[in-house]
Amino acid sequence: MRRPPRETVRSSGQTYFVSSQTVQRQPFFRHERWAVLLQEFFQHYRGGSFLLHAYVIMPDHFHMIISPQSSLERAMQNVKGGFSFRARSAFEWKHDIWQPGFSDHRIRDAEDLDRHIVYMQHNPVQARLCLATESYRYFAVNIDPIPQRLKPLSLSGSDGGAEAPPLQSQALAPRMEK
Repeated sequence: MRRPPRETVRSSGQTYFVSSQTVQRQPFFRHERWAVLLQEFFQHYRGGSFLLHAYVIMPDHFHMIISPQSSLERAMQNVKGGFSFRARSAFEWKHDIWQPGFSDHRIRDAEDLDRHIVYMQHNPVQARLCLATESYRYFAVNIDPIPQRLKPLSLSGSDGGAEAPPLQSQALAPRMEK
């Protein structure tokens, strides 16, 4: 069964968890120079093409949490296409690097964001690339600020202003006797 075509969303203000795999799951990023070049591309397009909130680079794929500035498709085209162009030159590589397309999931709330960050943190540990995420050099989180709507309630609940009492609906409001 074919996946339905992705809608092109422009300036959506959304945040996405995205993943892309190398062609035939080749472990290109097991080599430091390949992984470092991909990190450089994440940083190069950060701020212009997307806000970068977190990423992890695995030997044969990567995961990112981004907020695209124009469209998700354009952000991924910049990263994958730009990286491919540069890697072919830098490493004298003449073959494909990426599987076509990418997978994405729109982050819906703070809990969803946390769940995806935890997944990314555990990815290198489960693959036995490190004992703890803190020692894995191709994982980064809290790079660009997350959108206000995705901040945990403990962070976004207070803005320093006075707290107003909740409004009561007419049905629940006490009736005053005349």
